[in-house]
Amino acid sequence: MKRYLGFFLIAVMGGFVSLGLYKVFEKKQTIYYPKSESIPARQVAMYTGEQGTLPDLETAASVSVHAVVHIKSEFEKKSLVYDDWFQFFNFGNPTPHEYISPYSAMGSGVIVSPDGYIVTNNHVVQDAVNVTVTLNDKRVYKAKIVGTDPSTDLAVIRIDEKDLPFLAYGNSDDVKIGQWVLAVGNPFNLTSTVTAGIVSAKARDINILGSKGAVESFIQTDAAINPGNSGGALVNTRGELIGINAAIASGTGYYTGYSFAIPVNIVKKVVDDFIKFGKIQRAYLGVYFREIDDQFARDKGLSSLSGVYIDDIISGSSADKAGIKKGDILIRIQNKPVNGKSELMETISQLSPGEVVSVSIIRDGKQIDLPVTLISEADRTEIAMSNNKLLIYGATFEPLDDKDKSRFRTNYGFKITRIEPGKFSKAGVKAGFILLNINHQPVGSTQDLKEALTGKKGEVQIEGLYPNGMIAYYGLGL
Repeated sequence: MKRYLGFFLIAVMGGFVSLGLYKVFEKKQTIYYPKSESIPARQVAMYTGEQGTLPDLETAASVSVHAVVHIKSEFEKKSLVYDDWFQFFNFGNPTPHEYISPYSAMGSGVIVSPDGYIVTNNHVVQDAVNVTVTLNDKRVYKAKIVGTDPSTDLAVIRIDEKDLPFLAYGNSDDVKIGQWVLAVGNPFNLTSTVTAGIVSAKARDINILGSKGAVESFIQTDAAINPGNSGGALVNTRGELIGINAAIASGTGYYTGYSFAIPVNIVKKVVDDFIKFGKIQRAYLGVYFREIDDQFARDKGLSSLSGVYIDDIISGSSADKAGIKKGDILIRIQNKPVNGKSELMETISQLSPGEVVSVSIIRDGKQIDLPVTLISEADRTEIAMSNNKLLIYGATFEPLDDKDKSRFRTNYGFKITRIEPGKFSKAGVKAGFILLNINHQPVGSTQDLKEALTGKKGEVQIEGLYPNGMIAYYGLGL
């Protein structure tokens, strides 16, 4: 024990000696600890005005709500019914009677003149038997339908009143992606509702109107609209009308992110035509075209994706008379760039028959500017086309080839390869129809077709069949 205790005392003494030597040779040092301070965070964008300033939407809202109206349209659905179940199986002559089912729809409209003219969507009032307009101040009026245009989904109605508040037209060509807009309307019967958003895209074709001649070049926005907003106003921050709300992109039928408005430059043309002429004065260029994508550009050896490619020219049309040719690339009309169907249809829809417009094309790598005098779409009664085709009342006819004659067991007739707005589309004829007889007379030549359809008045009966073998008859009003 004495020996272990001695070892312990020696170890303790060694520790004290080491500590003493360290203190003797230690250098004097001062350690500084920085003071903890919070550094303020700030945004890094550079502002030319007051930071955080947003556009003033109150003025635009106060101006627009008084010029947007609530529309109630009443319709009648007619059907044939039998008095009872047993009458349907009557072994004599069952006599059904006509039954009328009333129903209604709600929408919005925009007052565009102080004397009562209101623009709305065609689908809000088309075929309505009664239209009622309620103003923002709760006054109620019966409205008269001035005109409807399914190809643009626009309609004009009028109420008998003066000195009404109205919205001034803006310029939809000046609308920029990202700018603030307001949507004003009556969703779910909630009158005078205002929502805000930004312009998300322009010249959108959402294929909602169906027909080939439809004008779809919507302004896309994320301002919320819902059922009942149709026909309402899309306005800029100055309170100017820049579009008529028409549709939403939704899997549920309610607003889920994007809505679409008809540009006001199209609206102005439709409203002016209905007020001045009672019908649309639609200009017609006379070209078949296709959009240019990367693969098509490689196939054709094109150096640019800009413009639209001219697939065919209708003989005698505005384009043909101006010297536009198949294979040309149309890049501008009236100095407005054209890069697709939407932009081309939108630009043409704003023009009138008789106008002379500048059309820029690319041919053999060189730009050519041509003056084009536009004709009226109504003047397209009969226009000869290239490749043995014929365009009559919006239907493009081609003679049956030997293969078709063998397939349909006939030695005469014509195939309708395209249907555009006109008398044939109005009668319900679809592309692919094989026309065999007109007024029970065989149509064996182009001359037969012309004589049977042009230069006459009244109704003619056309007979034929579709490629699936279904026989069809149509009454065509001339």
